[in-house]
Amino acid sequence: MSKISPETLMPLEVYAKSRPDFRAKVIAHKKDRTQPLGANITLIFEDELTIRYQVQEMLRVEKIFEEEGILDELGAYNPLVPDGSNWKATMMIEYPDEIERRSKLSQLIGVEDKVWVQVTGCDRVFAIADEDLERENEQKTSSVHFLRFELAAPMVSALRGGAILAMGVDHPNYSATVAQVSDPMRASLMADFA
Repeated sequence: MSKISPETLMPLEVYAKSRPDFRAKVIAHKKDRTQPLGANITLIFEDELTIRYQVQEMLRVEKIFEEEGILDELGAYNPLVPDGSNWKATMMIEYPDEIERRSKLSQLIGVEDKVWVQVTGCDRVFAIADEDLERENEQKTSSVHFLRFELAAPMVSALRGGAILAMGVDHPNYSATVAQVSDPMRASLMADFA
């Protein structure tokens, strides 16, 4: 999957006109790339389109139009685009009540390292988490983490051959398993290996 370059981004004025349609397209696309793991953790699998949207939104909000600023944004976001042998996901830990959220985040230290994907007949692949910076401390974990799942070639071949894809999280204080992701999600994720 190719990285986003400055020349492929829409200028701010063009993006302003295109934004409603582009946003609707990305929201529809994300439906097949979003996987709840239990009631309080959600994985959103990123790809070139979802990251392009994030970059365009950041440029719009920050009113960035100079090359240096654009390159800074691309430097921050391009690492979230899958490389052809992996999936990259944003993990969100969601508790609506602020007091409960604080308590749960203190109980979920290390949860980002306990998230996995598994192709039938293969070992689990645990996430490589937060390569950009540390997102937890001794008191709590962050409510947002960035994960990378590296799949070996035989796993990708098995998926292409119809193997089932499962996902989950196994933390002492939070456990959830999705025995089989939906067919639309599986198809969307397989496109990351094209």
